[in-house]
Amino acid sequence: MIRKCCESDFEMIYSIINDAAQAYKGVIPADRWNDEYMNMTELLEEIESGVEFWGFEENGRLIGIMGLQPVQDVILIRHAYVRTIHRNKGIGGKLLEHLRSLIDRPILMGTWADAHWAIRFYEKHGFMLVSKEEKDKLLRKYWNIPERQIETSVVLKERNSRSVK
Repeated sequence: MIRKCCESDFEMIYSIINDAAQAYKGVIPADRWNDEYMNMTELLEEIESGVEFWGFEENGRLIGIMGLQPVQDVILIRHAYVRTIHRNKGIGGKLLEHLRSLIDRPILMGTWADAHWAIRFYEKHGFMLVSKEEKDKLLRKYWNIPERQIETSVVLKERNSRSVK
């Protein structure tokens, strides 16, 4: 079942993010890695900045989450994670397709440039990498991230999407 997450899901969202983000250890630049990938204060700040989490629930327990964040004229897909033991079972794809059905404007997502599995996932679901020049412009316009993260990230957009200004 896919549902909008609520306040009582906060600790589960935190747990899923930090479990699933272990896949980035040794992949993303060491200066961007923390053993606690996202702490509770950072997660709260993300929610307060407009990230709305949706979850995939199985047997009454969240096992995957994905956030939507409206920013100006686009929707950002933020913090897409599935618990390690539930990966590669189509959960991320189901979440993404559900969220796409709710969105009526261009969708963008950013991920780490060396997270090849994440890039393949989005490409498999109809997204494509933008050029380096467009990536830098989009990350500066729609995200609030450090310059180092801009250097080490990529942006994907829907293959057949309306252009983003």
